Amino acid sequence: MVLGEPSDGGAGAGPSGPVRLGGGVLGVDACRAGWVGAFLGPEGRGAATVVVAPTVALLLQLGGAVPVVGVDIPIGLPDSGRREADVRTRRFLGGVKSSSVFTTPTRAALQEADYAVANACNRERAGMGLSRQAHALRESILEVDAWLRGGTGCRVVEVHPEASFAMMTGAALPTRKRTPEGQRERRAALAGHGIRAPSAAPRGAGLDDVLDACAAAWSAHRVRTGLARTFPDEPEVFADGIPAAIHV
Repeated sequence: MVLGEPSDGGAGAGPSGPVRLGGGVLGVDACRAGWVGAFLGPEGRGAATVVVAPTVALLLQLGGAVPVVGVDIPIGLPDSGRREADVRTRRFLGGVKSSSVFTTPTRAALQEADYAVANACNRERAGMGLSRQAHALRESILEVDAWLRGGTGCRVVEVHPEASFAMMTGAALPTRKRTPEGQRERRAALAGHGIRAPSAAPRGAGLDDVLDACAAAWSAHRVRTGLARTFPDEPEVFADGIPAAIHV
């Protein structure tokens, strides 16, 4: 399901099937239906075209080839301890917004479908328990991990929308993203950088998911143009060989 210009109408409006938007960048966020993607053209500005699909790979099939994809999901899974990407991004956001960055589970813990077993495994390997929120993202994290290992044909980087919005505006946004005020503030931050988000969300996604995907696309464009900042400055590499850093 696709939404283009804000005038396209209500949730679920818009054509289905390929939209052929290759050449720009893609920002991706998890949603109820799987994944929501926001495509921006080569200039990284203008109306974002939003697509919902059950898998990340299908988003690319719908939108066409892009050089950079920014995904709001952990990439590069630790063998033990905490990732510097999470620690540094939490420090960058500061205050109450730092809690929006959860500590990435160890790879061994993510392999466990049962929460109690995963929690015990993470405590053994990382010296800390595993939040239910983090474990609930298990399938999404493993999907992206498998997708990366299978080859994507483009550069895929980890992003964090709250950090992206903080970089856009110079400070972490104080509002909650699911509130009308929070959505107005995030839409204004995007508009300040020339990005127009749809006024409605496709079926299977929330408007906060759409705005987060647009923020992810903004950071993906910064990666493409060499402007992005990373946390940490030099990505960590664990046993999986995948560089771990959050890009803003």
